[in-house]
Amino acid sequence: MSSDVPKSFYDLKPLDKKSQQFDFHQLEGKVVLVVNVASKCGFTPQYKGLEELYKKYHDQGLEILGFPCNQFGRQEPGTDEEIASFCTLNYGVTFPVLKKIDVNGDNADPVYKFLKSKKAGILGFHGIKWNFEKFIIDKQGDVFQRYSSMSTPEALDADIAKLLA
Repeated sequence: MSSDVPKSFYDLKPLDKKSQQFDFHQLEGKVVLVVNVASKCGFTPQYKGLEELYKKYHDQGLEILGFPCNQFGRQEPGTDEEIASFCTLNYGVTFPVLKKIDVNGDNADPVYKFLKSKKAGILGFHGIKWNFEKFIIDKQGDVFQRYSSMSTPEALDADIAKLLA
């Protein structure tokens, strides 16, 4: 991993869908679920489960952040505005969906450089394999767990509940 990986999750400041900084310091003390999302993927219906988790646990300290990415089968071709509209109209998404980014390669966003440096995937693979991979960050800003695209949002419920307790 490159040396430009931030030391702390809370030092990250990605851009939101309006290209304004979204300072992760505002997430201190919360459980955070980070997901790379896409509108035209077989896993896109997971937006519904993510929104259900958000509604269930947001008042207890859960934040969910969606990062649109077009690196897997070009399944997120829209603009940031089109993506936001799609999420709201089709899945009633109320959690933040930030600016479209790369999650792999030389242009990977610092958020994903950080997450991948802290928790490898299956067989030690650090790269993101597909849309809707998920990372849970605990209240101290540590990466608690990484989940594959196959893990439904519902499958994360028990881990989220435990971390919020």
